[in-house]
Amino acid sequence: MPKITVIELDAAQRAALEAGHRNGAKPAFRRRCQMILLKAQGRTSSQVAEIVGVCEMSVHNWVHRYQDQGMAGLETRPGRGRKAILQEQDLESVRQVVAQHRQRLSVAKTELEQALGKSFSQETLARFVKKTVDDTSVCENARAASRMRKFTHSKSKA
Repeated sequence: MPKITVIELDAAQRAALEAGHRNGAKPAFRRRCQMILLKAQGRTSSQVAEIVGVCEMSVHNWVHRYQDQGMAGLETRPGRGRKAILQEQDLESVRQVVAQHRQRLSVAKTELEQALGKSFSQETLARFVKKTVDDTSVCENARAASRMRKFTHSKSKA
């Protein structure tokens, strides 16, 4: 029979874990809180793994991280995932080149690759443009549309 690691929780820790399990912003965080709560009930890691739907080693890892760091240890650490190719410092260059070649993104891509010294796909450029460059024009377009609605609305009353 394997040795069961039982986590002793005081009332404040249990309340924080239950709140994290019910109201956590991310599903991964809620699942981790659930793992710790189940381990505090005296369940084995294999039972917890089966209930939560992860492997037994994940349960061990999150239990150890909780014991070392507390609730903060259950949060996903920053810096996970692939870093963006085009970043905020490239915004002005992208804005200028795209303004010159609005209808031909492939030409803008080639020009930007040479200017920035980076290689990226046309889809990457399109996502970056949609995410950043369009944000500024949305505000301008919203103001223009608002003025247009006022003008049309006042015209229709007359």
